[in-house]
Amino acid sequence: MPGPAQQGQMTAQQANMAARNVVTMNAVKRTQQIFSETVDLSQKNEVRISPRNAGLILGFIVNVRTTVDVAASTGTPLTLTPFGPANLLSKIEFDDLNNNTRVQTSGWHMHFVNSARQGRPYLSNFQLDDYPIAYGSNWRELMEGTASIDRDESGTANASWFVPLAYSDKDLRGALYANVVNATASLKLTLNPNAVQSRTAQGWQEAVYTTTAGGTPPVDVTQNDVVVEVYQVYYDQLPKGNGSVILPMLDLSTIYEIKNTALQGLVANQDFSIPYSNFRDFLSTFVVYRNRVNDTAGSLGFINESDVSRWSLETANYTNIFDVDPRYADMWARQTFQTDPPLGVFYFPTREKPISTQQYGNMNLVIDAADVQTGAALLVGYESLALSNVIAQAGSFSTGS
Repeated sequence: MPGPAQQGQMTAQQANMAARNVVTMNAVKRTQQIFSETVDLSQKNEVRISPRNAGLILGFIVNVRTTVDVAASTGTPLTLTPFGPANLLSKIEFDDLNNNTRVQTSGWHMHFVNSARQGRPYLSNFQLDDYPIAYGSNWRELMEGTASIDRDESGTANASWFVPLAYSDKDLRGALYANVVNATASLKLTLNPNAVQSRTAQGWQEAVYTTTAGGTPPVDVTQNDVVVEVYQVYYDQLPKGNGSVILPMLDLSTIYEIKNTALQGLVANQDFSIPYSNFRDFLSTFVVYRNRVNDTAGSLGFINESDVSRWSLETANYTNIFDVDPRYADMWARQTFQTDPPLGVFYFPTREKPISTQQYGNMNLVIDAADVQTGAALLVGYESLALSNVIAQAGSFSTGS
């Protein structure tokens, strides 16, 4: 028999599950536009959106569209980078009603989280050869990037993201009850001011387009105004019982975090640790090994296939939960996305059995890099769950060196 404390915890979990089911079966799911603006990047590159204080917020749909022009006579052609239009946003940030920063990450990381949640590249579709009905990429505005833009041409870059607050429509961990009048939340989007970069510039992979021309932005390239649209997805007309709104209180006490950081200081053929913060359950980790900082050869990648020797997940007592060749990380990504991510992007799925830093203590993802170029960096994206009443005790994410 479980003790009284365990019985109480079981009762809370059962009550939460019952309330969750009542909400998802009876509430009305709404998707409403809350923001639209055409942004002149010469004036600003940040927009701040205040969510509507209504219902149980599940997340936000963000759409960004722009065009890029190359001059007629002296312009240098542009080429889409491996992350392409996912880099139209350099930062996505959400602060909740209690000033907790739940989301603080890049456009590329949010795209890959969306892809992992969907089980294939986000908003992709299946090409059906020889099928008699015209299925295919008919709505290109959802995700689009002109592959190359020559002189006297214009290209289009469009991207969409779902910024989740709740884990899913049915699993309400992280949902935000916004029916308040005395507090404000904020969604802040930072538009990439360097969407076009020279291929010799450090970090060119975080641009949308790259070119062999110099300068930032490169000469004879014009990035036009950016259209930003935001939709709020939420449950409305929440069910009531005994005169009050029925809410899954454990779900509302949980924060669904999506954050990223950059780490430097790798040394060839030596273990380099990527830390996991305390008091969280980590659902996934994305690591981009940005080793090929300057790329004039035209390969447009992050690494060569031989740049990484091993990956391992290490507990506080130096026990390896896994210790694998990088091909296994490639295998995990392919099994999730049904295709391979860009070379240099590694995916470590722990959704079915989260990395619990409450259970294991300090945990580190360890890379052994065979090749480390000057300026090499790891771009690390975390996806985790945490209880809001203990998250303040957790150590912060490393910000790198």
